[in-house]
Amino acid sequence: MRRYRWIIRVAVLALLLALGVAAALGEEESPYVENEWNYVDGSMDVSGGIPADAEGALADIRDAGVLRVATEPYFPPQEFIDPTLTGQERYVGSDMSLARVLARRMGVDLVIVPMEFTEVLNAVRDGYCDLAISALSYTPGRAATVELSKGYFYAEESLGSALLIRAKDVEAIKGVEDLKDRDIVAQGGSLQEMLMAENVQDYHEFRRLPSMQEVYDAVASGEADAAMADASSAQFYVENNPEAGLMLVPDVRFTLEAQFDGDRVAGKKGEFQLMYFVNGVIDELMESGQYRYWYNQYEERAARLGM
Repeated sequence: MRRYRWIIRVAVLALLLALGVAAALGEEESPYVENEWNYVDGSMDVSGGIPADAEGALADIRDAGVLRVATEPYFPPQEFIDPTLTGQERYVGSDMSLARVLARRMGVDLVIVPMEFTEVLNAVRDGYCDLAISALSYTPGRAATVELSKGYFYAEESLGSALLIRAKDVEAIKGVEDLKDRDIVAQGGSLQEMLMAENVQDYHEFRRLPSMQEVYDAVASGEADAAMADASSAQFYVENNPEAGLMLVPDVRFTLEAQFDGDRVAGKKGEFQLMYFVNGVIDELMESGQYRYWYNQYEERAARLGM
């Protein structure tokens, strides 16, 4: 009897071991991952639309038949409101064209949801929107709380960020050392807010404003003495709004490592498969040069509208 009990025990242990090995072999690692900087740079083939085996947010978008995209529509030429149009069509710009292509590739309708810039990432974190497309830069803080795509727009000449001042103050403000006892501003939640906090420690007051238009207005009106701004976008605004009397401080630029380059799409943390789909569309647009074409076209359109 003891011999049979021993045989039974060995058989049970062998069975458990075999089941464990089989389970381990069945647990394949997910093909969807982040890179070392915690953004997603892998892509999938999007030519067939959302795949039949889609999971998570990507499957939910397919089942709902709607892609909801958060944006702050006051950052031309990427996103702005065309006052000659109505409804969803009034949200235009190269980023909004990207959103429309994403929805078309997914085979769903698009709903653009306008909001303040400080809320666009909260909208995807809370599940109110599926994606945020709003000229978003990479930062480690953002990458820790949302999924970021690979970069889809890079300035032809990387100008970094710059100090924006009133042209009449060009002799008084030549660098960060001249901001002592002055009021400074940046757009809340932006890469420029981070750069201002890192590079300017001596000032009278630092305020974070909801939109870049409010940043421009604050400096132009004298409510603030200087702002940190994306150099390319700020130069575009300066050239198209000469009555504002603004300029960038010459020869003062703030640049970051390569992973900070490029505008990115954001989605809910952990939704790697959705971001692989987004990156598949980005690959198409980058290879064809379509996004750059849109950017140039909307740059001209925004200039005609006095943006």
